[in-house]
Parts: sequence; C-alpha cells; structure tokens
Amino acid sequence: LVVLDKPLDRSQLVAELRGPDAEKSGRARLQLITLGEAAVPAVTELLRSGTPAERITAANTLWGMGARAQAAVPELVEALADPDPTLRMAAAMALENMGGAAEAAVPALAKALGDREPGVRQAAVKALGAMGPAAHGALPALTRALRRGSWPEAQEAVRRIRGLEPGAAIELGPEEPEAP
Repeated sequence: LVVLDKPLDRSQLVAELRGPDAEKSGRARLQLITLGEAAVPAVTELLRSGTPAERITAANTLWGMGARAQAAVPELVEALADPDPTLRMAAAMALENMGGAAEAAVPALAKALGDREPGVRQAAVKALGAMGPAAHGALPALTRALRRGSWPEAQEAVRRIRGLEPGAAIELGPEEPEAP
C-alpha cells in the first residue's frame, strides 16, 4: 500500500521487485515505472548486478518506463552483448520502447542485427524502426540484412528511418561495404 504523503523508497521497491512474492514484485514494478526517471538509477543497478532473472526483470521494468529511462541506455547497450539471449532481447525491447531517446544505442542495435538468436535480431530491428530517423546510422546494416533475404521487420524499419509511408517501395541503392 502506497501512502500518498510519504515518498516511495526506491531501494525498498527494488528489494520487493527482487523478492519471491510475485504479487509484491509486480506492485513494486508498477511503482518503479510510475516513478520513472527517479527510479532509473536503482533499476539500472539491478540490471548491472542482479541474478540473471533479476537482470531481465530490470530490463522489463525499464521497458515500462519508455523514454523516461533514457539514462539507462549505456547499461542496456551493455546488456545487448550479454551471453543470455533473453536478457539481450529484453534490452532491445526496452530500447525500442524509448524510441528516438535511445539514439546512442544505434551502433549496438545495428550489431545485434547479426545476433545468432532470431528473437534478438527481431527485437533489434524493431528498436531501430521505433527510433525513426534517429537510427539513420543503421541503414547500411539494415540494407545488408535485406540483401540477404526477405525480412519484413527490416523493411518496415528502413521505411520508418527514411520517413517513407508504410508499404512504400524500398530502393536499396548500391551495395555498401561491411563495417570494420
């Protein structure tokens, strides 16, 4: 129960988020999401140092904050390189929900287009598409992905980045070299 005249204790909420009681954990997550920017440092610390399950919970909580979690972009970028594919996917999804506020993650998301896990690749391409023109730097990687085969999500991402209408034809242009 939240008392309105008493500030929420972020560390207590994170402890409840980590706890085994699913109901308490869920309530804590909603309260942390409601706190937004003020809760980002505590949730980001959990993303960095929690157990594998807690780290995924932290990424999902940051997803719920959307662009208000922008300060967590560097840690989410780190999570894109984690050995756990579920965490990598959760990090990409959190970045997707931030839209253009996660522009600093474009290089890491472009790299994630080559992830061995299809779910991670799909989440990365959706994140790039959600950024729109802010993800312009990922166009070469998206173009290479489209040249390798049909990928509707990548086509939609290219349209959004280029500011084209949904369903518009995509001109790939000349082949671009692989990044070093």
